[in-house]
Amino acid sequence: MKRIAALILLASLSANAVAFEPFVVSDIRIDGLNRISAGTIYNYLPVNKGDQLTEDEAQRAIRALYNTKFFSDVQLTREGSILVIKVVERPSIAKLTLRGNKDIKEADLRKGLKEIGLSEGETFDRLSLDRVKQELITQYYNRGKYNVSIDPHVTRLDRNRVALDIEIREGKVAKLKEINIVGNTRFTDKQIEDNFESGTTNWMSWYSKNDQYSREKLSGDLEKLQSYYMNRGYADFGVDSTQVTIAPDKREMYIAASIKEGEIYKVSGVHLLGKLILPEETLRKLVFVKTGDTFNRAAVEATSDAIKGILANIGFAYAKVTPVPKLDKDKRTVDMTFYIEPGQRVYVRRVIFQGNTRTEDDVMRRQLRQLEGSWYSQAAIDRSKIRLQQLGYFKKVDIDKQRVPGTEDKVDVTVKVEEQSAGSLQFGVGYSQYSGIILSASVSQNNFMGTGDSFSVGAETSTYYKRINASYYNPYLTDNGIGIGYSVGYSKTDYGNTNFANYSTSATSFSTYLGIPISELDSLRVGLGLSSNSINLFSGYTPQVLLDYQNALGKRTIHEWTGTLGWSHDTRNSYWAPTRGGLLSLSTDVALPGSTVEYFKVSAEANHYWPIGGGFVLYTDGQAQYGGTYGNQTYGRTFGQYQAGQKVAYPFWQNFYSGGVRDVRGFQDNTLGPRACSGLTSTGQPVVPDSRGNCNGSYYSYAQPIGGAFKVLGTTELYLPLPFLKDVNTARVSLFVDVGNAYKDYQSFKAGDLRASAGISLHWQAPIGPLIINFATPIRSKPEDRHYEERIQFTFGSQF
Repeated sequence: MKRIAALILLASLSANAVAFEPFVVSDIRIDGLNRISAGTIYNYLPVNKGDQLTEDEAQRAIRALYNTKFFSDVQLTREGSILVIKVVERPSIAKLTLRGNKDIKEADLRKGLKEIGLSEGETFDRLSLDRVKQELITQYYNRGKYNVSIDPHVTRLDRNRVALDIEIREGKVAKLKEINIVGNTRFTDKQIEDNFESGTTNWMSWYSKNDQYSREKLSGDLEKLQSYYMNRGYADFGVDSTQVTIAPDKREMYIAASIKEGEIYKVSGVHLLGKLILPEETLRKLVFVKTGDTFNRAAVEATSDAIKGILANIGFAYAKVTPVPKLDKDKRTVDMTFYIEPGQRVYVRRVIFQGNTRTEDDVMRRQLRQLEGSWYSQAAIDRSKIRLQQLGYFKKVDIDKQRVPGTEDKVDVTVKVEEQSAGSLQFGVGYSQYSGIILSASVSQNNFMGTGDSFSVGAETSTYYKRINASYYNPYLTDNGIGIGYSVGYSKTDYGNTNFANYSTSATSFSTYLGIPISELDSLRVGLGLSSNSINLFSGYTPQVLLDYQNALGKRTIHEWTGTLGWSHDTRNSYWAPTRGGLLSLSTDVALPGSTVEYFKVSAEANHYWPIGGGFVLYTDGQAQYGGTYGNQTYGRTFGQYQAGQKVAYPFWQNFYSGGVRDVRGFQDNTLGPRACSGLTSTGQPVVPDSRGNCNGSYYSYAQPIGGAFKVLGTTELYLPLPFLKDVNTARVSLFVDVGNAYKDYQSFKAGDLRASAGISLHWQAPIGPLIINFATPIRSKPEDRHYEERIQFTFGSQF
């Protein structure tokens, strides 16, 4: 037997081959296989039966088999004209254990290991294990953990298998002991470092993590340092050197930066050069750098962005604006030139949607303001993104552009979305301090079958009400965005166990409405409704003023034809958790002629979200509601203060109420505003509450809230950043101040009667439904409110 041997170890072992005579391979035999099939070997082997095997071909065959990483040893031998391949398989990984990792999630670690072939079921390669160790150390270094140790343990098992145990000792994050800026004479260390992300340990470090060193944070802080000086005129400012020192125990870090402040420069001139495209006077309006001003890099960057923005809106999607400052160090002036390169004007060839597994393309396309075949417009792209976010169907919306390969004047726009549940089938239990235990069953869908239509059918019961309702809305009845909706419902209430006045109702209703867009941000709502409501009052329990109203009216069942007209102006940037923009709305509901009582009510609201930096968002909201009657309807009989022939007053069952978990927090739901007592005095007059809110002087008989025809509410809220929360749509925490009250009518309004509260609030989109928890303290109240103050308020579960 004549033997041909060659051993090629990749990257480290030399090849050894014994000279031999070439021969024609009549057959191939493989020895040493256990887990790997012979067919797999043949797929990689560059030698087939009938081929002539030379020394070069033998080495190429060995190299190909080593490259599969299946084998730790490969030999070629010859038995006559039969080629014999002897292999030693690498062991397989039977078990992979990770221990000690907290900073990096195990799922992320396993995913990274699998990408380089280190996972259960794969063949084991020690070189890969060493590479993993170094990569993990690098990742922990980037997180500021310089005393990390990675110890992989390999245990041999039977049947040519191994168990890998990677033990990670993360250690502690290196803390910044000192930040030293050398060379600053114009500003103090505190002024310079005030906006740094890095800092030495203070009482907020547990939250901000500012004392944990990282290379990325240091790079960002040095950029902020340069901006700080350049925004104040120091055009030749520079950072000469930086030095990072770590203590021997790798637990403390020291940063030193040497700077050259330079001098303050004035702007001597501003020039626009290049291909301007637009008239220079138009572009000049976008220049925030003026001759004679102190040099300001922020103004320079804002100018560049503004010019690029206006060019992007007319198709120049890849425009470049390069600011070129020319310093005169003797005169301490800067001559600014903005060199404009618009590039090729492009139009959109196609709009591609990705990630919408449920929502139809057409539903998304009708929200777009960037059309296929038209010039690219960044303003249209930005508006399209906001409109998609306002739908409430998506957790995330990203819009990117890519050049069409082989062209200069075409781009494709890709809309990438991450869908979230837009509907639910729920059988739930909720609770609120106002409604008590709430049992509900509902089917709702805001994006029915991906069409964008919404519907809901549900039933609910609590300690004081039962409701059944169904609604449907098609937002695109016509191509121009006119929508139509329908709603039908039945409810039965008994307010005897609530904060309302003691009476009960039984109501059936139907309504239909149109949504009419009148501009990009404005829409109208026009509706018509029909309802029948039986109102039951109880002598001796219901406040006398309500009994007198119903007796004077002479009707216990109320029929209404209701017309609705509303306008809204919506600039919010998101449906669930806006961070900028606001909502203006004005609506009126009118009980049309022929209704039991001809009345109207007007509601107005203005709110706005103001991003103020650092993840903080300021929210302000103001609301006013007013109701009255019209026409010549009069009472048929005389009861109490209501005289026969007198014009009918605003109906009490339509009164506005104030206070509660979604109103003036810190007070029980619907308890602020006018109150009344039940029963009559010995002289036949209605009992009125005293200054402490008691009826007939009894501490056990409190006045019942009856609401009023006029209400005001104002709120200021500061939403706090939650760095540990990736999805801001899930939860929001805010500090708030509420001011408001309800009044008998507009003429009864007195600013001195306004109530106010302050506190902290949590809104969480929990799996069981929206959860609201308020910790509130009344900061303006009156003695009669003491029974209705509520420091902790919460409600959870889905409600209609």
